[in-house]
Amino acid sequence: MRRLGPLPWILAATVWGGSAQPASAQGFAETTDVVVVEVPVQVVRDGEPVRGLSAADFEVYDGRRKVEITGFEVLDLYAPGQKRTRLPISARRHFLLLFDLAFSDARSVVRAREAARDLVLQGLHPEDLAAVATYSASRGPQIVLGFTADRRQIDAALDTLGIVPDADRPPDPLRLVVAQRDETDRPADTRSAVQSRRTSEAGLELEALTNEALLSELGSMGKLGERANTSSQRTAVTAFARSFADLGKLMGSVLGRKYVVLLSEGFDTSLVTGSTDQKERDELAQDTLEGNVWEASSEQVFGDTKSLNEIEGMLESFRRADCVIQTVDIGGLRAAGAGAADTPGRAGGKDSLFQIARGTGGDLIENANDLSGAMDKMLKRTGVTYVLSFQPEKLKRDGAYRKLRVELKGAPRGTRVVHRPGYFAPKPYAEMTSLEKLLETASQITSGEERGAIHAAVLAAPFRVAGETAYVPVVIEVDGPGLLAGTQGATLPTEIYVYALDEGGAIHDFLAQSFGLETAKAGPALQQSG
Repeated sequence: MRRLGPLPWILAATVWGGSAQPASAQGFAETTDVVVVEVPVQVVRDGEPVRGLSAADFEVYDGRRKVEITGFEVLDLYAPGQKRTRLPISARRHFLLLFDLAFSDARSVVRAREAARDLVLQGLHPEDLAAVATYSASRGPQIVLGFTADRRQIDAALDTLGIVPDADRPPDPLRLVVAQRDETDRPADTRSAVQSRRTSEAGLELEALTNEALLSELGSMGKLGERANTSSQRTAVTAFARSFADLGKLMGSVLGRKYVVLLSEGFDTSLVTGSTDQKERDELAQDTLEGNVWEASSEQVFGDTKSLNEIEGMLESFRRADCVIQTVDIGGLRAAGAGAADTPGRAGGKDSLFQIARGTGGDLIENANDLSGAMDKMLKRTGVTYVLSFQPEKLKRDGAYRKLRVELKGAPRGTRVVHRPGYFAPKPYAEMTSLEKLLETASQITSGEERGAIHAAVLAAPFRVAGETAYVPVVIEVDGPGLLAGTQGATLPTEIYVYALDEGGAIHDFLAQSFGLETAKAGPALQQSG
């Protein structure tokens, strides 16, 4: 039993068992495996979203084949009088706040947290989901907090960036909970809670301590651009590109419209594109004519083709995932006070951030002090989403990429249709990476959608006790044949996740349990019941 706060609650439970496959005609159960592809579409004219369209206005092509639109939904975040409803996960915007620790000064990273907070509290719509992640040269991309609507958890993740763990309680395996709430001291409004923490004397002391701890940890990592030679820096850029290419593939498994907000100082573009100094290029040309080619470094002047290919592969990975990167130059926060002479390589850093953003359809934001205001046009432009659904025929579960095309009938001149360029066919759960499994499970919890191969029923019975909390026994009934489907080996690994959410999507408590079932002993009973 768990002690929870005031009701009402939304109780979300997910059960994973081994390498479960979609069940078909096993025992008393029979299911039909149907894949539905949802395509979020934005229609923009003169920089403003186009409203009032219907399914009859669109045509969808799966590869070269025109498909029937079987589902249609409209999400208008900024319509007057818009009522809060439980939206499909594919219709909600996902923002990954990604802090680059490898190519950024530690103090810039710490200051950038306030810009990210401003975006979350002032810019994002309540229906938007946000996640927090970091990138370092030693560990690559690390998810601090998965996609959630819980603004307090996002604020807690920004406080620590995952560097200061909570030792009082085992961490949430799905990374939806960073800090446990104190229900006895919780203002109803998230924004007022954050502001009161900052303005109170105790809050200021807590924040100063967090900054000091972060600066110590980040400082020990060191900014690559300030202490590494050219070869090491170029290697670091290649590692950055490869790691981000993997991140792009991971984002492809996330349903919905996706944006990465990359907070970074960027890397010196001359490392990969070569020198922009025309005098240096002329000297190399002269050395070549005189036969002194050994005195010049062609990579230093003309760039590194291998690194350029890695970066282009990274950008293609995000384009395929329908994920836009908005780059934020956090170096400007430090450069504004330091002066241009104190910030060598800043021009090259901004150039790299510009190229990354442009390569995915995003923008470079230099005024990080007002991140919400800088992204306002983009947020309003993407506030109206049409979700088109279709059912592909004879789709193989091989994870292959399939191209999509969406056309608007009779579109006036100047109208732009923005949609995902393709989708990845589903693949068996056993073939997913650990991070893909994590995001898949967390997405089911956040969305509240009932789907999956394992049939389960959940009963939660709250009992009021003294005070404002309640005891809530949770009973989960699992279909045995569905749980056993696709099982291999003598032990069936099983995972159960239960989260208590309020109507605003904030998580107040959770429990997670992993155990193994010996199929020789438990198998017959599971086949008969569950």
